[in-house]
Formats: sequence, structure tokens, C-alpha cells
Amino acid sequence: MQEDTYRTIARQSKGLFKDKGSKFIALAHPVDNETKAKDILNDLKKQYYDARHHCYAWVFQADQSDFRFNDDGEPSGTAGRPIHGQIISHGLTNIIVVVVRYFGGTKLGVRGLINAYRGATRDALDQASVVTKTIKNRYEIRFPYEDMNEVMRLVKEFELQQESHRFDLSCQLVFSVRQKQANTVEEAFGGINGLKIVRLK
Repeated sequence: MQEDTYRTIARQSKGLFKDKGSKFIALAHPVDNETKAKDILNDLKKQYYDARHHCYAWVFQADQSDFRFNDDGEPSGTAGRPIHGQIISHGLTNIIVVVVRYFGGTKLGVRGLINAYRGATRDALDQASVVTKTIKNRYEIRFPYEDMNEVMRLVKEFELQQESHRFDLSCQLVFSVRQKQANTVEEAFGGINGLKIVRLK
């Protein structure tokens, strides 16, 4: 059966890693799209304007398939990839982690950098409050008033979450349903003559 839940963090969390005078501050935020992730990144760049690097990774989708990471001037593979690796190993999605680095004057080398970015991210995610969320599909149905009893019977049977409704001669109802139930619900409503069902984004 299709999995329709995912794990993310409930709110911002912070982590810290220090090595040879360099300070790595990891800031993890829950986020559900790339536009919001970029806004968070830009806000943190302004907040930590005096940091040497602002490296990050973000992950979306329940299967963690939509992601991006960036080294922001650090040697290739030493920052963004370790941050991304920690998000994946913690089983999280719909999240951005930005690690800001204050340079301490001593170079850490490739291994030292990987360890630092991984360690800061791990600290932030270990302290985060993790929540499990359900993926839902949203629908709008339109139907004549005489079909009200049949519609409401299905709403109750499938325990559908109503978002809005208008009951008049011509009725309209917006609801959400767990993704793995969606096809069954669509078929059930499709069996009512004169009812129109549309999936919403």
C-alpha cells in the first residue's frame, strides 16, 4: 500500500559544532516548498551577515526525492552533502538546514569540514521535535440538493475533513482525505449521478 505519512520537525531547532576556533551554527526549519526555503535562507544570510559561509540542504516529498544542497564556497562535497546526509539518515523531509560558519583562522581540511558540517547538523536534528504528518488530497464536489443525504453518508463513512461548504439548490463542498484513501473516495462519489468531483491543488 502507498505510504502517505512523512516525518518532519515541528519548529526551528539549532545545533552547534566548534573546531580549532571555527564555529558552525546549524539552523533547521520546517518548510514545505522551495520558495519558502529560499526565503528562510535569505533571512539567515541577513541575520548572520558576518559569517564566512552559509551552507545548506533542503529536502521535500515523502520519499525524500526532491532535494538540493550547496557548499557556498567550501571545498566541493564538504558541506552541503554532509548536511543532506544527516537529514536523510534522520528520516526527515519538508525541511531546510542552514549551517553558518565563522572561520577561526585555522584550516580544518576536507575531513575536518565534513565532520564539522555533519556534527552541527546532527546536533540540530537530535534536538528537534519530530512530528509525523499525513499527506492529504483536497477535492471539491458540486451536486444538486436532492443528493445531500447520499453525499453526507459518504462524508461520514470515510470520515472526510470538511474545509468549506455551501448548501443551496446547487451545493458545493470542499474536503480533504488521506492520500491512500483518495481513489476509493473518488470512485464512491463518482457513483452519484449528477455529482461533479474535482481534485484541488
